[in-house]
Amino acid sequence: MNFVASSFLVGAGATAVIDLWAIARRRLLGIPPPDYGLVGRWLAHMPRGRFRHDSIAAVSPIPGERLIGWTAHYLIGISFAAILLGVWGPAWIHRPTFGPALVVGIGSVAAPFLVMQPGMGAGIAASRTPRPAAARIQSLVTHAIFGLGLYAAGWATNFLYTP
Repeated sequence: MNFVASSFLVGAGATAVIDLWAIARRRLLGIPPPDYGLVGRWLAHMPRGRFRHDSIAAVSPIPGERLIGWTAHYLIGISFAAILLGVWGPAWIHRPTFGPALVVGIGSVAAPFLVMQPGMGAGIAASRTPRPAAARIQSLVTHAIFGLGLYAAGWATNFLYTP
């Protein structure tokens, strides 16, 4: 299987795992899932020259922001899978190991901590939120689960597409 297809399957699978986690987290812990519409709003304002907002929730909605946000969510997951396969090589897909997947999963928390949260008005590592420590722990757990999802999706992809 080629690099692009492997990245797509592993990344989309791992992203689906964190979406399932968001559903379980809401049911078990009462924590609302992320609003990817707000991510779409943030991204949709970038071509207009706005990269940072005091509060993305207070910014005017953009038509199609939910679709933009959800699409970005999956494309970002696919991009991190491509990083995993790029760093550990395409051979990783033939024998997935947990360590590299977890490193990429937890490492991917840098994106929301240093780019998304500050750009959307939450500050670096959620420092401007009402409960920064809780937000940071939730992000770390979610990205560790993304790492678990990379590993599981790697095994599933290998199982389904190895002759």
